[in-house]
Amino acid sequence: MFTGKKQRPAARIDTLVGRNTEITGDLSFSGGLHVDGTIRGNVNARNGSECMLSLSQHGVIKGEVHVPHVTINGIVEGDVYAEQRLELGAEARITGDVHYNLIEMTVGATVDGKMVHKPAGPVLALSHQKPDGDTASAGRGAMGHD
Repeated sequence: MFTGKKQRPAARIDTLVGRNTEITGDLSFSGGLHVDGTIRGNVNARNGSECMLSLSQHGVIKGEVHVPHVTINGIVEGDVYAEQRLELGAEARITGDVHYNLIEMTVGATVDGKMVHKPAGPVLALSHQKPDGDTASAGRGAMGHD
């Protein structure tokens, strides 16, 4: 039966931070990272647009997150940079700015910071023909986002 939603493939988890684990320091990873514990440091994906982070409702990150694909249902105290896709679950709590390309936000999720849309590809300037023949550039791309 068709639901109108695209089904995503199951995420591959290469690294797991368990519920009773606390990491102090920056964490760099490739592939898939699932966090049930606490990370006190920045979380960075190594080169690759297919890297993904999943933060469960038990997980806490106190630092910046720089990962292309991010799913959050826990607590992040720091800015989040998701250059591809960001999903915020009902228990997501972010204190910091959120930079995203695509976002899906469930009712109940909270963000205490700015929401900044960052398109993944180049932004095309729109030009409009004025009645006198001159052109004016909208310059902000579709929908007026920066």
